[in-house]
Amino acid sequence: MSAIDRALINNAVHASGHPVQVLMAAPAQRLAVVTCIDARIPVPAMLGLEDGDAHILRNAGGVITEDVIRSLVISQRLLGTREIMLIHHTDCGMLSFRDDELKDQIERDTGIRPPFAMEAFTSLEDDVRRSIARLLASPFIPWKDGVRGFVYDIGTGKLSEVRG
Repeated sequence: MSAIDRALINNAVHASGHPVQVLMAAPAQRLAVVTCIDARIPVPAMLGLEDGDAHILRNAGGVITEDVIRSLVISQRLLGTREIMLIHHTDCGMLSFRDDELKDQIERDTGIRPPFAMEAFTSLEDDVRRSIARLLASPFIPWKDGVRGFVYDIGTGKLSEVRG
């Protein structure tokens, strides 16, 4: 059985006992969280969030890309978020390669070089700072006072704030 088939079975069980909820699209905590796709990061549990509390955006590395900015613009301008929490994590795969090396490999395999940046990095803290700087520099993000960055320790479950 495939992972999607198991997910559909689990969804049927979930839906059969799902209480009727009236949640707003706007997050109750007015919080947007940007983090990595790594499955070891239990965002709602580690932050004490319930359904409807926050927007959670994930991508490889939790980096601030043009598409993340697009989503945050909608989150802030249309859905009322006012704080942005950036979370990188220890043992991140984005520390294990370099953009050009991966692009070279993909080009060898496919004959096409990816036009997009992979956004690999060599330091968690430096990349959190770079991501914060990208948000602060964006003319499209209206609320910047609540932008903060952290590193999540996969081993301990603790967050450490990254300061300028």
